[in-house]
Formats: sequence, C-alpha cells, structure tokens
Amino acid sequence: MSTTVVDTERTSRQRLGRKIRAYVALTKPRVLELLLVSTVPVMFLAAQGMPDLWLVLATVIGGSLSAGSAATFNMYIDRDIDAHMARTENRPIVTGEISPRNALVFAWALAVISTGWFLLTTNPLTAFLSAFAIFFYVVIYTMILKRRTEQNIVWGGIAGCFPVLIGWAAVTNGLDWAPFILFALVFLWTPPHYWPLSIKYASDYENTDVPMLGATRSGSQVGLQIILYAWATVACSLLLIPVAGMGLVYSVSALVFGGWFIYESHRLYRRTVLEQGGDERPRPMRVFHASITYLTLVFVAVAIDPLLPF
Repeated sequence: MSTTVVDTERTSRQRLGRKIRAYVALTKPRVLELLLVSTVPVMFLAAQGMPDLWLVLATVIGGSLSAGSAATFNMYIDRDIDAHMARTENRPIVTGEISPRNALVFAWALAVISTGWFLLTTNPLTAFLSAFAIFFYVVIYTMILKRRTEQNIVWGGIAGCFPVLIGWAAVTNGLDWAPFILFALVFLWTPPHYWPLSIKYASDYENTDVPMLGATRSGSQVGLQIILYAWATVACSLLLIPVAGMGLVYSVSALVFGGWFIYESHRLYRRTVLEQGGDERPRPMRVFHASITYLTLVFVAVAIDPLLPF
C-alpha cells in the first residue's frame, strides 16, 4: 500500500473522529453527568432498594438521548448568541463543524428515538415526561424566557428537574410526593448553581443582550439571591426525611453538605460586598463547583439510604 493511500485513510479517520466528537459536543456531555446524578439515585429510592439494573441502563440511555436532543436544539437556536460569547464560541455549529440543518435533524432524531426508546423499555408516563422536558427546555426556556427576563434560569431550570420524575416513573409507573420534593430541590438548586457562572461571564451576556441576572444586577444583589435560594434548597432537602422515611445516612448528609453549601454561598456574598471596598475579589466559580458537589453528594445519599437498615 502506497504512502499516499495510507495518508488518505488516516486523514479520513481523523475527519470522521472530529465529526463524531462534534456531534457528541452538541449533546453537552457535562450536562449528561448531572442527568445521571439526579436520575439513578431516585430509582433506588423508588424501588426501596436495588432497582432492576436493565431498567436503570434503559432509563440512562433514554435520558441521555432526551437530554442530548434538548441540548442540540438549544445550540441550534442560540447559535447567534454563541458566536459572540467566549465560553461558547467554539461550539460545533459556530465553528462550522456541523451545519445548522444537520444539527436540527440530529436534534429531532434524538427526540424521536428517546421517546420511542422509553415507550419500548419503560412505560408511556416516562416517555411523556421525557418528551415534555425537551419541549419545556427548548420552547419555554430557550425560545421564550432566555432572552426576555432575568428570571430565565429560575423558570427555565424546571426542565432540568424532570430527570427525578423520569427515574421514579420508570420504576413505579406513577408519581408520588417524594419525587416532587426532589423536583423542587433541583428547581431551587438551579439558580444558585447557575448564577455564579453568569457572574463570571457577565460581559458575555451583556454583549449579547441576554438578561442573565449576573449581568443585570450587582454582584452583591446576585450574591444575596444565591444565599436565599441556597437556604431554600437545603430546607427542601430536609422535607424528604419525613415524607420518604429517610434514614441516618441521608439525614446527616443533607444537614452536613447543606450546611457547607450555605456557607459557600455566604462566603461569595461577603466577598462581593467587600469587593466594593477593594479588599477581596469574589470567586463565583467556587460556588458553581460547590453546588455540583453538593447535589452529587445529596443524591448519592438518596441512593445509599434505602439500602441500609438505619
């Protein structure tokens, strides 16, 4: 085989690899990690022990396809904004790696496949919840709220709460108070999770006229809002103890990790206030990362608690 042929094959493989990575990037893989965190543990709670592992795998696959569809629709609709933000300027549609038309086809394909998958492997309720989550994120948040109100992430964050309902419905083919409490927990958690990011990238949002709270209000005002939502999140997490009969592991975890999350939110607020006097700089990404760790640890406790006798 000639060197020219070998080089051509290598180039073709490299192009295919780049194209595959670009399509994967459309699905926002980091968001999928949070999907797993909020879906799988709820299935343990719904089953009051170890759920059927095939059902867990099927739900994770369907949820990943569904979330990937919503993310791809989001990138297609927001491609004009993404082109003017440092954080998003390298997304596949912006760089031209994936054409807008192909991205839209990919988004619709994932939506149809995920809905059909849930119908085949779980039940109609789970399939409906998945489809409605896509609709809410794409239409209500991305198309209606995001560019019109600084409360966009508060109400738009509802879409990110659906995995807990999906996980519960997949196991029980119904819904109960426990998943709705966890739904509310993720709803209240979303603003203090995302607003620190909007503080860091405030100039990007200002340049694109997206009214994200971190860009429209002062750091101290946003910091105060983060504190209030952090307290509400932790209070909501404690409601699960009497409602779902949670044991020692979850109860201690909710208190300890919740206390740490509240502490970090207060720390950010203090730094934003002191910044006005020139003493300290706020570190919003510290709260952003802490919020992810907090949610992960609390939901891990949700999974572990039903497996233990105390």
